[in-house]
Amino acid sequence: MNHWLIKSEPFVYSFGDLQREGKIMWDGVRNYAARNHLRAMKTGDLVLFYHSREGLEVVGICKVEREHYPDPTAESGDWSVVDFVPVKAFQKPVSLQTIKGIPELQNIGLIRIGRLSVMPLEQSEFNIILELGETSL
Repeated sequence: MNHWLIKSEPFVYSFGDLQREGKIMWDGVRNYAARNHLRAMKTGDLVLFYHSREGLEVVGICKVEREHYPDPTAESGDWSVVDFVPVKAFQKPVSLQTIKGIPELQNIGLIRIGRLSVMPLEQSEFNIILELGETSL
């Protein structure tokens, strides 16, 4: 199983929206690196949900329900979507500031490549963020 982090502005689509709806087709990704990460996701992979621009914090866990398929919102190009379902909200959101203060998390894309909206995480990085969020699976 692989681990990932996705970013969304909560005023556009929040983790609470995902919990209410029960499933989301993650569309509109128009960055090649993020697209390639979507394509690498496998059914059952666990994904941290990060609120960007407002909040700046990891707030929940979702998982891949359906692996990549063509993005129906793409007017041109070779773009993909993945379906996610919610797993659980964090007990305590984990702020970007907190993540930046943890030496073992200095290499994650959230810090190194701030504009990237879909990124892989090592199992150890995923576990550290869960622990910081006082959340278990």
